[in-house]
Amino acid sequence: MWQGKKVSVVFSTYREKDSIRKAIEGYFATGFVDEVVVVNNNAEQGTDEEVKKTNARLVYEKRQGYGYGYQRGIMEATGDYIFLSEPDGTFAASDLEKFLVFSKDFSVVIGTRTNQSSILDGAAMGLTRKLADVIEAKIIEVFFATNSLTDVGCTCKLFKKDVLQKLQPLWRTGNALFATELLLLVVAKRIKFVEIPVTFGERVGKSGLTARWYHLTKWGIYILGFIFYFWIRWIVRRLK
Repeated sequence: MWQGKKVSVVFSTYREKDSIRKAIEGYFATGFVDEVVVVNNNAEQGTDEEVKKTNARLVYEKRQGYGYGYQRGIMEATGDYIFLSEPDGTFAASDLEKFLVFSKDFSVVIGTRTNQSSILDGAAMGLTRKLADVIEAKIIEVFFATNSLTDVGCTCKLFKKDVLQKLQPLWRTGNALFATELLLLVVAKRIKFVEIPVTFGERVGKSGLTARWYHLTKWGIYILGFIFYFWIRWIVRRLK
């Protein structure tokens, strides 16, 4: 609970069996979280057993994809504030409090993993990835004449529930581009937001998306193309 408002944390899980229990317990330990919704998105065997050792609520999404998982979790969450995070050990539950503090003045609070002082040893945020994130974020900043941005793919975001209800009919992506789509929808709709740094640490286990440099490069190109595609659609709609 935060100032009389219910707080929900949403996880989508696929390969986080070894870290999910600790992640769930970490958020409950903050004292601010009323519910943790865990979406099993065809997760590895043993994940359900780990979740059931906690007070989290377990739901299922059979459509494979980061976006589908988080969309299901958002729809299931009952909080006045809905916080998106990942259960792979990269994010610190203690950061939730500063998101809630900023929510007093902003409808959306977006995390950035590119602040050097918040990147821990072992985190998958080398110079190349950091530069790509910042450059793509600055393209959004310029194209949409919006607030300062330095990250396009950070899962950690806090929304007031009514904002997500307005954005829900506009969702189009079911894969990992959903993190960027949410950001683009916020800036395109002129929703009041702020970006703040989050602690970014080493992942428990390997990521299939960024495990190799060529995977990371390919993904960066996809994100850039998606930003341009979204911007063009946005321009066309404004001209109609």
